[in-house]
Amino acid sequence: MYQALYRKWRPKTFSEVVGQAHITDTLQRQVAEGRVGHAYLFTGTRGTGKTTCARILAKAVNCEHPVDGAPCCQCNACRGIDSGMLLDVTELDAASNNGVDQVRALREEAVYTPSVLKKRVYIIDEVHMLSIAAFNALLKILEEPPEHLLFILATTELHKVPATILSRCQRFSFKRILPRDMEQQLLKIAAAEDIALTADGAEILARMANGALRDALSLLDQCRAVEGNIDSRTVLDTLGLAGSTQTLQLMRCLLARNAADALALFDRLYRGGKDVAALLGELSDLARDMTVMKAAPEGGAALLSGVYDRRTLSDLGRNLPMSRFLYMADTLQGCCAALADSIRPRTAAELCLLKLCDESLSGDLTAFDRRLARLEQAVQQGGVPSRPGPAPRRETPPSPPAHEEPPLPEEPPLPEEPPLPEQAVRDYGLPEESPDRPAPRPSPRPAPRPHSTTAPAGSGDTAVWQRLLEQYKGRLPVNVRVMLNMVSGVVDGDCLTVLCRDDFTLKQLDKPAVTAVLREVTSADQGRAIRVVLEVGQAPAAKRPAPPAPVPKPAPQPPQPAPAPEEPPLPEEPPEPASAADTPPWVAPSPAPAPGPDKMDELLHNGQQLDSFQIK
Repeated sequence: MYQALYRKWRPKTFSEVVGQAHITDTLQRQVAEGRVGHAYLFTGTRGTGKTTCARILAKAVNCEHPVDGAPCCQCNACRGIDSGMLLDVTELDAASNNGVDQVRALREEAVYTPSVLKKRVYIIDEVHMLSIAAFNALLKILEEPPEHLLFILATTELHKVPATILSRCQRFSFKRILPRDMEQQLLKIAAAEDIALTADGAEILARMANGALRDALSLLDQCRAVEGNIDSRTVLDTLGLAGSTQTLQLMRCLLARNAADALALFDRLYRGGKDVAALLGELSDLARDMTVMKAAPEGGAALLSGVYDRRTLSDLGRNLPMSRFLYMADTLQGCCAALADSIRPRTAAELCLLKLCDESLSGDLTAFDRRLARLEQAVQQGGVPSRPGPAPRRETPPSPPAHEEPPLPEEPPLPEEPPLPEQAVRDYGLPEESPDRPAPRPSPRPAPRPHSTTAPAGSGDTAVWQRLLEQYKGRLPVNVRVMLNMVSGVVDGDCLTVLCRDDFTLKQLDKPAVTAVLREVTSADQGRAIRVVLEVGQAPAAKRPAPPAPVPKPAPQPPQPAPAPEEPPLPEEPPEPASAADTPPWVAPSPAPAPGPDKMDELLHNGQQLDSFQIK
């Protein structure tokens, strides 16, 4: 019956083990000196020789004629262990014997002395598959075994073994076998088996094995059926990797930033039955190999995957920076990870190819890095870099942009200029302070009378204020718009003066959210920065009663204080609320002219409700 190469050429002694001299030398020395422990733990990747070394150690401790700690492989004990006929050496697969009952049976059987050999040896492969209860059952006998008992545990996942087990074993870590050591062993076995294996073929097999000699022998066994020499081309064709040439061609298109050819070649491969995930995986491996060769041109050859030779990889990345390879490798890794969750794998792969052709399409800083590199190159050449496309024109408004959302209340208003002599001081808090002050406050105080400030010349355009009122709609609450309908606004230069009828109205409008809206809307309308000033006063009424021409004639007659009682014409003007505000609280309000059913009177009678208005 035909026997596989990895079984036929399994090492029999410590000297035949490839690439694990740091372990085999230590074990052989322990056997020669008689210092063999009671429990060993072998850990490492697949195909590195864990189970093989366990069998060799079992033969060495039971060999009748050991040679410097190594088994002779000629005595009955060595031949019996190699054939598996002796019951004193037991191999268990923890993947199928992971229950606590199997471990208890092993513990009850282990107390008996060996029937033929010196020591009873238990080799437990894939020990990490044991359950917690099984580990606990094994713990006691593993800590204090009989003199004739030897445990050898093997695992590929050391992190799954409990710390209580690790602390009771001598741990040996098996490394991946180097490609050059594997090449030599493959050529040696091929010569013994009369296999025409070339050096480049052995190199590709060694790299594709990824540090596992067993995998390399299995690949060689697969290529053995091919007639003629087994070279690199034969290995690729036999293992189904002939499409790597197309993958290489696709990578060349990506490096040349030829998106059209890359998409066309991808479509051809996709229609030919090429799996999208497999194709991106091959591109990722190729990008990884190029990165390794770029980073370590001398010693990086031993780290390659083996699909492509060093010359090809060096030619691909000859004139490209390291950042380009890192970007390609990272992008391919991310796409491969997200491909499993994508409902359109083909679309995801095509988008990935477009990003690989043009870094500016990426959402990270890679696009900025590329533009910066182009700029530096153009500066060094003394030219002006050309833009990849027309940049969007950014229009700068002449005034601060009007935000759709209400402005933040923390935004302070523009600093006001020094008040003009005729500008009224906002003293709506005086009635609260007046009770604390002594009575000798002079009653005829003309200071509050400047409330009736006249607007600056040339600014009494009501059309401007009406237009601004329409623009305020939608930016302010209803209660604030009602207040604005009762005031007048004057725009003069860079200042908007809002003339309120009384202190109460001024207090309701003098809020950061309201003034900010007034400032932004007015600035946008006028095309320049506008500041807002609120004061108590009247709109320029001189323009409204202008039709009676004889009225301005009596103006040059100032000595007319006596006609003060002649206030009948004043009821038409609404300064009564202002005079009421100027009157101290201890003075009873004069029963003077009730202005009649006006909207302002209703708001004043309901002042308690107005104070509760919230500007949202």
